[in-house]
Amino acid sequence: MKIVTYNVNGLRQRVSQFDSLLKLLDSFDADIICFQETKLRRQELTADLTIADGYESFFSCTRTCEKGRTGYSGVATFCRVKSASSSCEVALPVAAEEGFTGLVNSSLRGGKNDTSVIIADGVEEYEKEELLRIDQEGRCVITDHAHFVVFNVYGPRAVADDADRIEFKHRFYDVLERRWECLLRQGRRVFVVGDLNIAPFAMDRCEAGPDFEKNEFRKWFRSLLVERGGSFSDVFRSKHPERKDAFTCWSSSSGAEQFNYGSRIDHILVAGSCLHEEGDQQGHSFLACHVKECDILTEYKRFKNETIPTRWKGGLGVKLKGSDHVPVFTSFDDLPDIPQHSTPPLASRYLPMIYGFQQTLASVLMKRQARAIEVSCSSLSQSNATPSCGEISTGPLRKCSMTCTSLHEESCSLEKVNTTSGGSSDIMCVSSVRAEKDGNKKKVRRIQSSHQLSLKSFFTSKSGSNVSSSSQSSQVETSITEPTVSSKEDDELTTTTSSQEQDQSGSSAQQKNNAALMEWQRIQSLMQNSIPQCKGHKEACVARVVKKPGPTFGRRFYVCSRAEGPSSNPEANCGYFKWASSKFRDK
Repeated sequence: MKIVTYNVNGLRQRVSQFDSLLKLLDSFDADIICFQETKLRRQELTADLTIADGYESFFSCTRTCEKGRTGYSGVATFCRVKSASSSCEVALPVAAEEGFTGLVNSSLRGGKNDTSVIIADGVEEYEKEELLRIDQEGRCVITDHAHFVVFNVYGPRAVADDADRIEFKHRFYDVLERRWECLLRQGRRVFVVGDLNIAPFAMDRCEAGPDFEKNEFRKWFRSLLVERGGSFSDVFRSKHPERKDAFTCWSSSSGAEQFNYGSRIDHILVAGSCLHEEGDQQGHSFLACHVKECDILTEYKRFKNETIPTRWKGGLGVKLKGSDHVPVFTSFDDLPDIPQHSTPPLASRYLPMIYGFQQTLASVLMKRQARAIEVSCSSLSQSNATPSCGEISTGPLRKCSMTCTSLHEESCSLEKVNTTSGGSSDIMCVSSVRAEKDGNKKKVRRIQSSHQLSLKSFFTSKSGSNVSSSSQSSQVETSITEPTVSSKEDDELTTTTSSQEQDQSGSSAQQKNNAALMEWQRIQSLMQNSIPQCKGHKEACVARVVKKPGPTFGRRFYVCSRAEGPSSNPEANCGYFKWASSKFRDK
């Protein structure tokens, strides 16, 4: 069995990269796939983003209206199964829950028909409003697979000077820890996978400083581990304890991946006993007895038509297209089947925006009546548009191949038949056709008069009318030939005149383009002369603008254009910085 965790940095973009959701999921060849940072709101969940043949999906979307966080974060768990009902597969969860406080969804305990609000075990001491605020950013989905429970988590990010987000991050992890500790006390096995936004050790961060491990969140992470007295094992570090430069995330805005200047913040943690039933359980654990391998998929294709050596070229507007993370996977021995069960109610297949809303009998009847009216209206319009008996074409006269004589004979034959049969309805049909024919002629005249006519159109229409009367007089045929010749001469004259006008307009446009190009080159040269050169490489810097609120917000500055990397690498960014002059400051 295989579990994969991956921060997709926008699920819609990754699906577009692989052309379909199914191709994206199949690229991992995994049984349980956990995505973070899907960036989807509830109303944006559509079938092409949630439903794939052979997979069941469970989403948690942001519900907050806080500025800057609408449509942000979001997680999704996809489970590869052969059947969504009456299945014994471990990959198909027996229960699922959106969030981890019990307030967003209670399907883990109450089921589909339970409408009561139940706070999850272990977090009862928190106020309901505080729990809702923690759970409304769509950062967790829990799936219960009988043998183990999977927490798919997208941990909040908090910079050093943002006190509000630091406090939020504290409460988030405190409530989350209480939730999984309650399950562990019940004897359950727990997987915690996802982007936790925490690099626990100095070796998990490029060029970590001496105070790196003193960070409070890194201390908390290490306290969870078995070697520090906790219950969890860091599966990657357990399998690769000495591996350095093993990173899962890089800054896409600075091209840090080119020099592997990143951090390891995507994790797979596991806690709980093994499935063996021997009496002596000492030295036994799920990690030791069942987990076979765990690694970082550094070669996974995250960019469309990617060329890794030349992906970063520097510059203000350059940003790598794709996720700034790589997937992490773990595989373990196949586990025994579990009792038959069906997919939980939280599955995307049951979402109203996927399968539709429940309809009442009145709404169905109203839709049928509206559909019947539409059909009758469309049939009526088709009967008016379809030529009937004795009706002539309403197109241009020059396209009509039927002569007046044949039309007259056809209408007379119809009248004769109707007279002999003694029926009056057929005679009315002929008269109605004639009336409709007159109406269609008026429509044609209106349509033709609405368009501006060229000189050529006068001769063409005259020739068309003469052709229609050619069957009655041969003298008219000779009169038609002369306008036709004159129309050809006029065409040649018009063509010559238009070609001269095009040459003149083309030359003037070319002159304008050349003038604009010279002016743009002059501006570029002025800009190039005003841009400083970095001291490390003697290369032109790139200009950037301060986006962080504060006294320097909106101010422009210059930095080295090379990709970020270790300070020991002379080819990496030299760290040059210079404020731009005040005249370049954004107002």
